[in-house]
Amino acid sequence: MSDQISFDERGLVPCVVQDERTGEVLMLAWANAKALELTQETGEMHFYSRSREEIWRKGETSGATMAVRQLRYDCDGDAVLAIVAPAGPACHTGERTCFYRGFGGESPDRVAFEELPALERTLESRAAERPEGSYTVELLDNPTLIGEKVEEEAEEVVRAAREETDERVAEEAADVIYHLAVLLASRRVPQAAVFEELNARSR
Repeated sequence: MSDQISFDERGLVPCVVQDERTGEVLMLAWANAKALELTQETGEMHFYSRSREEIWRKGETSGATMAVRQLRYDCDGDAVLAIVAPAGPACHTGERTCFYRGFGGESPDRVAFEELPALERTLESRAAERPEGSYTVELLDNPTLIGEKVEEEAEEVVRAAREETDERVAEEAADVIYHLAVLLASRRVPQAAVFEELNARSR
């Protein structure tokens, strides 16, 4: 792979790291040829520290390793994309991604592609913490009710598609997706398993 990379004058290339399950960008780091070689050999992300001037393995001290699923490079060969399965937070602050701040310092609003991963994490939190009065917890405790709600919401989106506005279709579709996500969470089926099945069908 190193033969196809245009390293800069320091022998480095920027490496964007992306979560394989959610598509979220987790971090930006630097790699040299040896770091890329070690990454391919071990199956775990290795980078080059410009401040320490040494190669480091992600998670070596924190335990938050990153298993490599794919390495790609861009059209000019001067940037690498690593698609990974993270075993913990990407950021040294404990945040799951290093890109958790918007300009001004506030937490940025989520954008469309972040909604499903955020929903899955919220459902996991509800299942673990079980807040009193939570509708999600009520559903998780009643598999029959979840099934009934998925059927009900599916009927409503079909009716909306037949008789109502595009806005109403989107609203009803959101209800279907929420209840289906709860059903998956109740069975401990990760959303990624559904996407992998879709991916397999498109080959």
